[in-house]
Amino acid sequence: MADYHFVYKDVEGATTQWDDIQRKLGNLPEKPPPFKPPPFAPRADADEQPRSKEWLDARDPDELEELEDDLDDDRFLEQYRMGGNRVISIEIWRMRLAELKEAAKTARFGTVQPITGSDFVREVSQAPPDVWVVVFLYKDAIPECGLLETCLEELATKYAETKFVKIISTDCIPNYPDRNVPTILVYNNSAVKGTYVGLQKFGGKKCTPESVALALCDSDPVLNDGQGGNNVMEGVRRKFIEKVVSQLETREDEDDSD
Repeated sequence: MADYHFVYKDVEGATTQWDDIQRKLGNLPEKPPPFKPPPFAPRADADEQPRSKEWLDARDPDELEELEDDLDDDRFLEQYRMGGNRVISIEIWRMRLAELKEAAKTARFGTVQPITGSDFVREVSQAPPDVWVVVFLYKDAIPECGLLETCLEELATKYAETKFVKIISTDCIPNYPDRNVPTILVYNNSAVKGTYVGLQKFGGKKCTPESVALALCDSDPVLNDGQGGNNVMEGVRRKFIEKVVSQLETREDEDDSD
């Protein structure tokens, strides 16, 4: 039997005259609006969006290398912008990329890296010939070790081209006496260049990062900030003198107040 309730609809949702009559009589619901797809809008390509200075600062060294290649592309000035719609010149971008690459190179180490006895040969003896390695032998229970480690952490951050490592004394040298801890060994080109037992050469319990730096660089250019030249020791001496003067002034003020 034929279905007399069948309603023909075309692709736009239109209905027959019979369908319209039934709708007027209330036998059918209101006709829905014809379906129309939203207008097509291509998704924005993230690689083609304007770039800010913050975006550039967040790139890693490998990405900076790729960006440096893009500098020769004529589309570069259209794609990379800083603030509003002002286009950065090629020269400014080249200078900024050079600064970021140099900063990434300088930050070669930057921390006091903990190692074990099995790491010693790889991390210390086999370090590149141009790298000075400061080896800190310590024991957690010895207060002087904590004092010296605080100084070394500050130096490691500032002189990121010098490698700083720390190792439990008996892991490095079996049966090493606790009376000799803390100890610092300075390595370069697979050889020991300096040995410092205790805090005496660093100013005792009043040691500071500056006094440790002066002792380490007394005969060799151990500390390296990546900038080159002799400015490292000049800066260390200046800060050491400034700190001593500041301490003397503080004592004088305290004496006056008494």
